[in-house]
Amino acid sequence: MVDKNFCMSSYLAFRYIERDDMEFFDGLHHRNFQPLADRIKVSTADDIDAALKENFSKLRGKKLGLMLSGGMDSACLAAYMKGCDAYTFRFLDGTIYTDELKRAELFAETYGLQLHFVDINWQTIEPQVDAVLKNKCAPVHSIEPQLVVAANQAKLDGVEMMIVGESSDLIFGGMDKLLSRNWTFDDFVKRYTFTAPAEVLNEPADVSYLFERYRQGDKIDFLKFMDEVFSVESSGSYMNAFETAQINYFDPYANLQMSEPLDLERVRNGESKYLIRELFRKKYPGVPVPEKVPMPRPVDFYFNDWHPTRREFKENLDMKNFTGNQKWQLWCLERFLNLFEP
Repeated sequence: MVDKNFCMSSYLAFRYIERDDMEFFDGLHHRNFQPLADRIKVSTADDIDAALKENFSKLRGKKLGLMLSGGMDSACLAAYMKGCDAYTFRFLDGTIYTDELKRAELFAETYGLQLHFVDINWQTIEPQVDAVLKNKCAPVHSIEPQLVVAANQAKLDGVEMMIVGESSDLIFGGMDKLLSRNWTFDDFVKRYTFTAPAEVLNEPADVSYLFERYRQGDKIDFLKFMDEVFSVESSGSYMNAFETAQINYFDPYANLQMSEPLDLERVRNGESKYLIRELFRKKYPGVPVPEKVPMPRPVDFYFNDWHPTRREFKENLDMKNFTGNQKWQLWCLERFLNLFEP
């Protein structure tokens, strides 16, 4: 069914088109990521270690590349990838994350990975945008074009499969801000909604039904929401980017599952991803555990002076009220509409 207003609203609120039966235009069909049903249950860092060793044993013979940041998730994966190539984003414009780069260098040196910097600026990002839009048949997350840049660079190095650690945050309690308290329903809706459709669109659709599925009186089952909703949006970005670049990818954390309920008190007391922290300490004795830093992307820099112009958007939006990531969403949605409906 074609319903452009629904699709625009779903993308703005959730960063993906939640309903598989809804499309922007005739002839387009988006495809959402499907989480794995059968996952290995783990309860300790040693369990994770054993499961990761098993995962990597199945990849012997393939030339692997690792998306290596300065964080603990990809650092742990580096321990199973001696002699492989690793790729770390280095931004040529905007803020330079020097601490992240230094940690990536340390992780690569510790396990003998060949580190490659992927230099990123708007001139390298923008040419990849239309390809990820066309492949997804929907607007995309801001990490997708830059993942394509990294994948293309890796392909030139002969890499056959890219390894990512994207799922660790969701599985092991890394979303510390979303896990910070037992949310009321209304507060969680406000906190989670990426860009409120009614604030920017002339004809917004009501997409609140998705939150309502998880309502528990005036509370919400936010853990189930994140497991079933956020996972589709987040992993779908990686799926689309590497599919666009025509290279295989694998997330070794994606087929793992905690056998015990997440200890929210530990997360809320500063131990996000406490099992991964323990694994990191085993793999990097004496090295301080790096705190979570989102994949850097200087969207504030890119869209400092931009504002939407299409008729779907409200006139005279005050762009100072929007974050860089929200500006990306508006820009990307307009780019998508211009591509398919000039």
